[in-house]
Amino acid sequence: MGYAFKDGELRRLQLRTLDMLLDFQRFCDKNNLTFFLCGGCCIGAVREGGFIEWDDDADIFMPREDYQRLAQIWSDTEKYALLRSDAEHNYGNIFTTLIDKSTVCIREQTKDIDMPHGIAIDIFPLDACPSGIKRVFQKLNALIYSLYLAQIVPTNHGKIVELIGRALLWLVPSKKMRTRIWQGAEKRMSKYSLENCEKITELCAGPYYMNKEYNKEWFESAVLMSFEGHQLPLPVGYHSYLSTAFGDYMTPPPLDKRAPEHDIIELKL
Repeated sequence: MGYAFKDGELRRLQLRTLDMLLDFQRFCDKNNLTFFLCGGCCIGAVREGGFIEWDDDADIFMPREDYQRLAQIWSDTEKYALLRSDAEHNYGNIFTTLIDKSTVCIREQTKDIDMPHGIAIDIFPLDACPSGIKRVFQKLNALIYSLYLAQIVPTNHGKIVELIGRALLWLVPSKKMRTRIWQGAEKRMSKYSLENCEKITELCAGPYYMNKEYNKEWFESAVLMSFEGHQLPLPVGYHSYLSTAFGDYMTPPPLDKRAPEHDIIELKL
């Protein structure tokens, strides 16, 4: 059972998220960092001119080089915190999140983690995608990275995947060793250069999306599109990206699927 939004509360959450997106855009412009709206926000920009009516968060892509540089140059402010798990901290995600500390948004999956719990923008890296056996090993390393960084048994990808996940975590109970494993896997999966690859992939969004491969030309530059009355960047090949990732994205899903997807258990705006 999802969070029961009160009258107008979901829209207020969206508008607070929009403020975050605009602040993040200003930061990226100032520091020459590239990002693109992706997922539901990208669909919303093209189909709705803003948030999809039932969407409760924002997702963005950054090329791996910019994603790494963001972590290096970012300094937390009174309002915002950038969370990315490392050897000392595990925030329950395999990607980076930007948190609005002036709000409260607690999710079931991360409720017991000592971290700021606020409205979040999820930031996913885009990696060069090799072919052949190198691609097989890249996806294997991405799975290892995901498992040992999140340290959560995958329960929504079938019983076989769940059993394998339980076994691999049981075999390596040491936190220090798990850290070494995921750090090594991250280096191996992200080591490829776009100069030597024709495709781009997303390795930090779960098993389904790590199988997706996109032509690198689709992400060579950004195109600005109206989103809630503001100009925000989409990949120049947004139609091809969205069609590959989501199929017929211009047709809204059935009525029973038009609901927020995230496991919010407490929200204060």
